Amino acid sequence: MGSLDVVPFWHVNVPDHDRTAECPAFLHGLNPKDLRGVSTPDSAYEILPWAEVARIVTSNRLERFQRVPSQLRRYKKFTYLTAQRHGTIAAFILDERLRWEAPVRPRGPPFQHPDDVKVLYNDWPYGLDSRIIHLVVWTKFELVADPATGDLTDKARAEIEGYVTDTFRSKMPEGHVMWFKNWAALKSIHAVEHFHVMLFDPDPDFIHQVTNGDIPQCNKFTE
Repeated sequence: MGSLDVVPFWHVNVPDHDRTAECPAFLHGLNPKDLRGVSTPDSAYEILPWAEVARIVTSNRLERFQRVPSQLRRYKKFTYLTAQRHGTIAAFILDERLRWEAPVRPRGPPFQHPDDVKVLYNDWPYGLDSRIIHLVVWTKFELVADPATGDLTDKARAEIEGYVTDTFRSKMPEGHVMWFKNWAALKSIHAVEHFHVMLFDPDPDFIHQVTNGDIPQCNKFTE
């Protein structure tokens, strides 16, 4: 019985003509979760339906969100190249996506001034049902967490709930909006405050309006 050829993880989901003998620099030093992700064929990945998204958010099992493996590879390449050009991903977010000057300072209390908040697409969304739109709400003000637990304070949670209800739930059928804030360990961007909003099958015109016509980086990035 002959031995099976072992495919290097950096060859998975890559056409033969694009494969390299050495591991690309942007895939060096992956954490265990990302290594498992990049090593998985797209055909083995299961797209998450809305019901599962709601369960993950409700149970706070946010680590279960993952990108489609080939998209994760593109994301890693994008962040590697972007950090080289801009110094850090946070600098890119501030300079190119938000157009906010550092240091970021709010005009007033949370959610009281429209220019203290910006809603954009998640540039590299998870592997979800295509009807699910994943947005990120960026804020100039702190979303205060309890230092003992790392979770949002009751006051901060109530403020976000009010904003999400006014901005999103008022435009959507009941049960079609979920929001969450990543724990510090799961954040990909630490320097700029933000939380996530997911909407099931929203009106495209509403999304265009609330994001001011934003286009996610995954739709722009060319390799």
